[in-house]
Amino acid sequence: MLEGKQVTIRNWLKFSSVTLLLGFLGAVITSFFVRADAYLEYMHPLDFWELTGTFLWFSVLGLLYSVISQMGFFAYLTVHQFGKGFFGYFWKHAQIVIIAIVLFDLVYLRYTRAEDPGSIFPYIVVAGVLFIYSLAVAYVKKEETHPRAFLPAVFFMTVVTSLEWIPGLRTNDPDTMMIMIVPLVACNTYQLLRLHHIVGYTNEKGEEVGMPNKADEVQKSKPSNTKKNKKR
Repeated sequence: MLEGKQVTIRNWLKFSSVTLLLGFLGAVITSFFVRADAYLEYMHPLDFWELTGTFLWFSVLGLLYSVISQMGFFAYLTVHQFGKGFFGYFWKHAQIVIIAIVLFDLVYLRYTRAEDPGSIFPYIVVAGVLFIYSLAVAYVKKEETHPRAFLPAVFFMTVVTSLEWIPGLRTNDPDTMMIMIVPLVACNTYQLLRLHHIVGYTNEKGEEVGMPNKADEVQKSKPSNTKKNKKR
C-alpha cells in the first residue's frame, strides 16, 4: 500500500498538517454543540481568560485525537502488510471476522459493562452508524482506486477507529464520546482517501496511476542538463 511514487517530506508534512487541522476543527466545532454550556458559563458575565482556556482545552483535545488517528493509521498500514504476508488469501476472511467481532463488542460488551445500560437500542445505533459510514467511505475508496481496496477500507474505518475510540467509550459519557469520535472519523477518512493521491496506486486494469514513469523522469532531466551545458 505504501509502494508507489517517491514521497517527499513536504508531502508528508502537508498530509500530517491537514490531519491535525481536521482534528482541531472536529473537536472544537463539536464542542460548540455538545458542550455549549462550557462556553456559556464564562460569557455571562464575560470572562475572557476562562473562555480562552476552555477553547484551548478542546483545541488540544482535537490535536491529541488527530495524533492518535495518525498513529493508528500507520499502525494499520503495517498490520495490513503483515496480514497479507502471513495469512495470504485468508487475510480477507480474517478481516471480516475481526470486523464482526468489533461491531459485536461495540454493542454487547458496552451494554453489559455499563452501570445503567437502559435500552440496548442506542448501542446498536452507534455501531450501525459507524459501520454504515465505513461502508460509504470504503465505496469511495474503491471507486477512486481498485475494488480490492473496499474490504481493507471497511476494516480500517470500523476496527481501527473503534480501537482509537476506546478511551472515550470507557467514560460512557455521550459528550466525551462525541467530541472524540468526530475528529477521529474526520482524520481517518481524510487519511484513507488521500493516501493514494500521494503514493499512487495500481488500478483495476493493472495500470500504475500517480506513479512517475522512469522514462518521463529521464526526459525531464534532459532539459536541465542542456541548460547547464549552455551556461558552460
